[in-house]
Amino acid sequence: MRKRFLSIIVVAVAALVVLLNACAPQRNLLEQVYASGELRVLTRNAPTTYFIGPHGPTGPEYELIQAFARHLGVKVKLIVEDNLQTILDELVAGNAHIAAAGLTVTESRKRIVRFTPPYQTITEQVVFRSGTRKPRNIKDLSSGHLEIIANSSHAERLAALKQSEPELSWDENSEIGSSELLTLVAEEVIDYTVADSNEISLMRRYHPNIRVAFNISKPQQLAWAMSKGQDDSLYQEAVRFFESIKANGELKRLLAKHYGHMRNYDYAGTRTYMRHIERRLPNYQKLFIEAAEKNQLDWRLLAAIAYQESHWNPLAVSPTGVRGMMMLTKVTAKQLGISKRTDATQSIDGGARYIRKLVDKFSDLEEPDRTWFALASYNVGYGHVRDAQWITQQRGGDPTIWTDVKDNLPLLRRRKWYRQTKYGYARGREPVRYVENIRSYYDILRWYDDRETPHNTPKSVLAFSSPVL
Repeated sequence: MRKRFLSIIVVAVAALVVLLNACAPQRNLLEQVYASGELRVLTRNAPTTYFIGPHGPTGPEYELIQAFARHLGVKVKLIVEDNLQTILDELVAGNAHIAAAGLTVTESRKRIVRFTPPYQTITEQVVFRSGTRKPRNIKDLSSGHLEIIANSSHAERLAALKQSEPELSWDENSEIGSSELLTLVAEEVIDYTVADSNEISLMRRYHPNIRVAFNISKPQQLAWAMSKGQDDSLYQEAVRFFESIKANGELKRLLAKHYGHMRNYDYAGTRTYMRHIERRLPNYQKLFIEAAEKNQLDWRLLAAIAYQESHWNPLAVSPTGVRGMMMLTKVTAKQLGISKRTDATQSIDGGARYIRKLVDKFSDLEEPDRTWFALASYNVGYGHVRDAQWITQQRGGDPTIWTDVKDNLPLLRRRKWYRQTKYGYARGREPVRYVENIRSYYDILRWYDDRETPHNTPKSVLAFSSPVL
């Protein structure tokens, strides 16, 4: 009898616990993220989304997601998946909170996922290789091999176009991304591909022979995707986040950081640069590596600076009297103990030491901005860059961010501003173009070096790297 009574009590207590749990308010998705301290994000490895750069993880989508995580006060768990259909399937299955993968907003996708406010506008474009017959319209694509990313918005676009052009055909590749397809066009493995305009602008630095034939879409919007459902708490927080970064200019600064140096890039000059990488650089690469290792620099950055200065010509002389591989002034050369500026070894070694000093002077800044500030100082002088930081602050910008300061450097040419500064007038536009050129030369050289020696990277290449997240 006693056992039966105890059993009844146990059952009653269990039922009461179940009832209390059922009555307790359930956490919504946003509260679950707060409780776990983790935001699970699907992304893909691409220059317009997420990749490991010389300073660690980076990319437009990566930095946006990190900003959102800071907004929430949580950490990010990245799930890297390059297949677009898998990304959408994993999101719908509830295995991630957000897909931040350079996704174009399309009607078919809107039926299965919910999109946040857009963060960027692109155009879908047909790409071909210069020197081959340029396709003028959709009909012309039937004469060659067209290959695109499987399950992409490009596939949706072509399927719609096929209704009026039944001869149109293409192959869908689920194994490689858009960057690789653009490489295949450049190497004449395939005739055409379709890519987003933002990625084309980045990849043309590495493949100056690829060209845009025509657009196949009107401007399209890129946005994050989230699963559909009655619980829209996390979605609404993402909406508030985008409203905030659009209003305070953070989104504009982030996009400028990744795409701004491409605005005036000389794609035609890339061919000459690539030729010099093949023919001139091997004569001096060892010197760049040795000098970089001594000064904890990336040798490819040092080589990019030297190319901007002299096109790797140790006998170069400018009208202002600077000379040598690193174009050092007499005063700087004397301070560095250099007896012959046109000696490549002395010039590269001295230039590396000088750059290291400039980087150290900006110890109050974070990378990669710290490097860009140092490069601007190498061109226009440390004092003028500090003046530009002061002007930036006076105008309500952030003096620690290169994208803000580079907008204000040109003001050093205006009497209204330079009269208020410590170091006075300077040709402020020149360091802006200088840094932008070096960034592109550096990116191309990193791409070239990684392609040529993916498993034999010099130690100095990793000098600025951060642990992979």
